[in-house]
Amino acid sequence: MNNTIVENKVDIEKLIYEIRSKQVMLDSDLAKLYECKNGTKVINQAVNRNIERFPEDFYFQLTKTEFSNLKSQIVTSSLINNYGGVRKLPYVFTEQGVAMLATVIKTEVAAEVSVSIMRAFVTMKKYISSNLIEQKLINNMILEHESEIKLLQESFNKFEEKKEN
Repeated sequence: MNNTIVENKVDIEKLIYEIRSKQVMLDSDLAKLYECKNGTKVINQAVNRNIERFPEDFYFQLTKTEFSNLKSQIVTSSLINNYGGVRKLPYVFTEQGVAMLATVIKTEVAAEVSVSIMRAFVTMKKYISSNLIEQKLINNMILEHESEIKLLQESFNKFEEKKEN
């Protein structure tokens, strides 16, 4: 395959965003990855023909505010590179939506790309999970030692008071 985005899953991971507390991918990015000749039109048609497979927890349309916030986060994006601009608010697909999309998109690379995308979602989940575990450990350490920290702070305050007098 000559698609360098798919060959390097780190690049796919950069196409996963958090919106409404869900990890999602933009329809325009998926259209490029799946090499859809007519871009998001192919994706929208596939979804509309199989709408029963796409409940709202699989895909949803961004609001104007979400779209604006997303554009401000993305320095180089498919959003910016669309010639003529975006005419309607984009759709985003959750991990389950991407998996379902792979079953209805009929491109030569759909299966291979879907495997790479699923691996990228797994990598992102592991990263988020390990960061949450680390944060929980730090929070627990702080809570365990809160009284000692307060005593130290009080001692420093008393020391500063004596120093000033």
